[in-house]
Amino acid sequence: MASPLLKILLVEDDELFRLGLRVRLEREPSLEVVAEAEDGETAIEIVKSHSLSIVVLDIGLPGLGGIEACRQIRQLAPNLPVLVLTSHTQKALINRIIEVGAQGYCLKGAPSQTLILAIQSVAAGASWWDAAATTEIRAAFENNASATPASDLDRSASVLTRREQEILAFIAKGKTNQEIAEILYIAPGTVRVHVHAILQKLNVRDRTQAVVIAIERKLIDQELLPGSE
Repeated sequence: MASPLLKILLVEDDELFRLGLRVRLEREPSLEVVAEAEDGETAIEIVKSHSLSIVVLDIGLPGLGGIEACRQIRQLAPNLPVLVLTSHTQKALINRIIEVGAQGYCLKGAPSQTLILAIQSVAAGASWWDAAATTEIRAAFENNASATPASDLDRSASVLTRREQEILAFIAKGKTNQEIAEILYIAPGTVRVHVHAILQKLNVRDRTQAVVIAIERKLIDQELLPGSE
């Protein structure tokens, strides 16, 4: 079964970079750049008038700016995922990107296949964080180790999406990607995308490590774990 076509809004003020990116993305059969914008104001108007799968958003935009554009897009279309594309890695910027609700963060210098996988991950409902952002997310746990259990759970929810938590729980029960796909009525390829995002976000090499960390940090609802049924 063919993958559904992902309709992309590409927001980038550098015309040459935007052109090159569009050409590269449209070489992928499953991707289509249906609209482009060079500033946040235009992007917001396009979101209002187009059916989109994902917004790929440069953070260094003129005028409104990428951070504020992301915030307004997320308010306007809560179910429309945003992948931030930028050349900056400052801690403060990463924190702001997370705060305004972006589902992903990818560096402009990343290989094209990395960006494509990031787009597919975020559009599928997973998340994608550059290594620098992943480090900041992990640090949130370490710097707040003495927080109350309720606070821990609140922060955990922001690290993994609901779908990622669900899939991780099935992994903890020993389910294969194929079995998870059948249970959730999604394609095995979509499960692989989610698993990849989980491993990257938790900075682990394999599924077993992901489960161990998830249980230690209470990233999975305890009722979903093995032995709780």
